[in-house]
Amino acid sequence: MNNRKIYSAIACTVLSAGILVAQEKKKSDLGTEVVDVVRSYDATISDAFKVRETPNMNEDANTKKKQVVYTINSFPVASTFVPEKGKAAEVDREARLAALNNYVLFGIGNYMNLNAEAFISKKLDADSYIAGRIDHFSSQGGIKNVLLDDKFSKSKASVIYGGQKKNFGWKAEVGGFTQMSNWYGLPTKNITEEESKIVASQIDPKQKYNNVFVDGDLEFRNIPLSEVKLSYNHFSDDYSTSENSFRIKPQFETQISDLQARLGLVLDYVGTTYKEPFGNNSNYYKNFNVGLEPSVVFADENYSVQLGLGIYNNNGTYDDTTNNSFHIYPQVRASYKLVENIVNAYAGIEGGLKQNTYREFVEANPFVAPNVGITPTDERFNVYFGLKGKLDHMISYNIRASYKDERDRALFVSNPFGLEGQRKAYMFGNSFNVEYGDMKTLNLFGELTFDFDKDVAMRLYGEYNNYDAAVGQAWNLPTSKIGADFKFDFTDKWFAGADLYFVGSRKDRFTREVIDVVSNEKSYVHEEVNLDSYVDFNVKIGYRPTKNWTVFVKGNNLLNQEYNQWGSFRAQGIQVMGGAVYKFDL
Repeated sequence: MNNRKIYSAIACTVLSAGILVAQEKKKSDLGTEVVDVVRSYDATISDAFKVRETPNMNEDANTKKKQVVYTINSFPVASTFVPEKGKAAEVDREARLAALNNYVLFGIGNYMNLNAEAFISKKLDADSYIAGRIDHFSSQGGIKNVLLDDKFSKSKASVIYGGQKKNFGWKAEVGGFTQMSNWYGLPTKNITEEESKIVASQIDPKQKYNNVFVDGDLEFRNIPLSEVKLSYNHFSDDYSTSENSFRIKPQFETQISDLQARLGLVLDYVGTTYKEPFGNNSNYYKNFNVGLEPSVVFADENYSVQLGLGIYNNNGTYDDTTNNSFHIYPQVRASYKLVENIVNAYAGIEGGLKQNTYREFVEANPFVAPNVGITPTDERFNVYFGLKGKLDHMISYNIRASYKDERDRALFVSNPFGLEGQRKAYMFGNSFNVEYGDMKTLNLFGELTFDFDKDVAMRLYGEYNNYDAAVGQAWNLPTSKIGADFKFDFTDKWFAGADLYFVGSRKDRFTREVIDVVSNEKSYVHEEVNLDSYVDFNVKIGYRPTKNWTVFVKGNNLLNQEYNQWGSFRAQGIQVMGGAVYKFDL
């Protein structure tokens, strides 16, 4: 290894980090905390709006050419009623399905929970394929002591076309989804029984969302343009909200002696229009981010160092007010093999300008009001250090510490409750606004994965967060999460899996709107609300009577904790579902 190159790379890294952290406007856009665990879709009973709070990003994988291949198994769908389960919860292994490229799934359970899926693919020629998929999950609700309708549904359909040639690969997906939910979470603990009955008797809490999307990914070989990613979404709801978002990101790469030089371009636009603003929010928001991400990479078999910058300009419009801002972020990362296959150290300091959208807020929390503010989050920097590797051939680990500084971090907080005046169905403390504030976060994360043999696997994980929020509280964010996933293949026909996880307590805010009877002036009274921690336990048992058929029984929330994931929105209790999967080839 050339020591001069290593010392130069380290010196440049330290110098870049020192200069960039001293600047006033920066941020970090990258999530570095993820262990890349790939799993096929395993529909769970509470699968309608399950929130993935931490996106899956493996930075090592992002630096390599990826084969554009569409797998036959679908991804996890989110659920209103329970938070994200462990990533290793899937128990029907992909290897057993590899020979069959199509499937149909149906499941039914209590609360009249229905799950239906279909995936059909066809190889067009030696280099290309076409596929289509349909997903549906719905529930008729029935949570006890809930005064308003709590049913929900989510359906998605898309067509995928992709393939590989000698010098390029492609994948394009066109589709849409529709989602229905209800603002059923009245703050009954903070209002009187009479007030609850008044609200329940006069509102229809239903909200419906629709989305049309196009996603594309092109990869090229032997030319400087290595990749182009693009996406378009048109998102709307029953309250005449309309949002258009477009993102395109070409990536250029070239080799200069022993260095790999890269240049990423980012064009990211979001335009959101509301029919009726609520509170101090505006009628429309438009944000257009333009970014350059130049970098160079030094690497050999033992180390890798990337030195880069993120240079962004944001043009934001809120009603008739236009703001322009310029940002420079560090994008530096390094890894080194301390002990081959046993200890790999990695570190970095990174930042970026993260575009927020109404659509993404709904995906994270389907109970938001149809008029939340939209502005980018300025992740000034994210400093992290970690170790990952294997303790032996069966046990792998990843531990990481990070410190992140953000401006305009988006937080969900309950909207005010009131009875006076003309009010929409979401104006009774039963929906969420998005508040933005500066926040610093210390995160400690650890994970152990055990692969005892091809039929038994287990994962243990946990994280701790310490928040320093300028808005006073890190609303609806837990300080701790701990969990475990298990999966077993007893025989070629029988399998089982389980996951158990703990989510720590969170803070929300109850606000009562008060009208002075003399002056008719409006004021607000605030009260912090503690959302209790909870434990969730889920089990699945399956049987494969033939090569084509799999039958299963699943139980979710088996501890029957009717906890609140969001504000006053209670979860379904014990959920049991039975169903079958039929796999086949055309």
